[in-house]
Amino acid sequence: MFECRAVVLTVTYVKPTVGGSVTEYIIVYIFISTISVFTVFLNLLVIISIAHFKQLHTPTNVLIFSLAVADLIVGLILTPVQGIKLIEPCWFFGEIFCSIFPFIFYVVVTASLGNLIIISVDRYIAVNDPLRYPARVNTNRAVLSIVVNWVFSCIYSFFLLYESILYPEKNHTCVGECILFIKLGYIITDVIVTLVTPCCLIISLYMKICFVAKHQAEHINSLSDKKAKSEKKASKAALTLGIIVAVYLLCGIPFYICSLTESTAISSTTMTLLTWTLYVNSGLNPLIYAFFYRWFKMSVKHILTLKIFQPASSLTDIFTDCHS
Repeated sequence: MFECRAVVLTVTYVKPTVGGSVTEYIIVYIFISTISVFTVFLNLLVIISIAHFKQLHTPTNVLIFSLAVADLIVGLILTPVQGIKLIEPCWFFGEIFCSIFPFIFYVVVTASLGNLIIISVDRYIAVNDPLRYPARVNTNRAVLSIVVNWVFSCIYSFFLLYESILYPEKNHTCVGECILFIKLGYIITDVIVTLVTPCCLIISLYMKICFVAKHQAEHINSLSDKKAKSEKKASKAALTLGIIVAVYLLCGIPFYICSLTESTAISSTTMTLLTWTLYVNSGLNPLIYAFFYRWFKMSVKHILTLKIFQPASSLTDIFTDCHS
């Protein structure tokens, strides 16, 4: 059984088994499958859009691409496995995957937080100095920052879980059991790395963004048309990505805080709901893009109508289509 509880010296994940009739059993499976498919489908649309259309190969979109990859992994691996753990009384995926699954979870969570920090820095530069933004931030630098972020996430997650990954048999007392133990010192380190530091950086950056945007709005009528349009565009992009950051933090912070408490203080049902809130967030980001970005709506239209298979479709002027 894959357990999930937080204790003083060890952290495990407690799994409540779904009981009830066969109908309830099927409904829960359908619900989990729907969330998984929904998350994978929407994030694939984001990934294909940015990868296919050359006009979307911008530094900001590279960061969105990386965030969509993390969300895709959530929908493709974490959500279905977590759902089966929730429903079934035993762990059916073997000892090796029992070690790998928490590693994937920590990599994705850490990488997502890293993406949000980089996005916040990108938006701060764009709003604070929009005219020099193209010179200071380019696609190559964005790609490099994303690579460093994912490499750091993998190394950090391995450091945090290396005992469980290398010696999984130490934590298992019977067949069909999957338990994760993390030492208290590592728990404290994880809180600093994946909760305190990212929140402080992201919140402080967006407070500065809001201050700069407000200052610009007060003087925007006195600016040249070129600079006014540039600052309006940067502010709108900052608002959109700021919403994504805020939604992630609202979904993630309660989970991180509750996971540190004693198992008797927080019920397994509450932890399950908070975990699924974190997973569902991965399907919300594409909906935010669809609501705020017209280019995303147009690129999805091209994908769903199979126009991307036409010759030279990658050179399509998406932004012209948006205003046509």
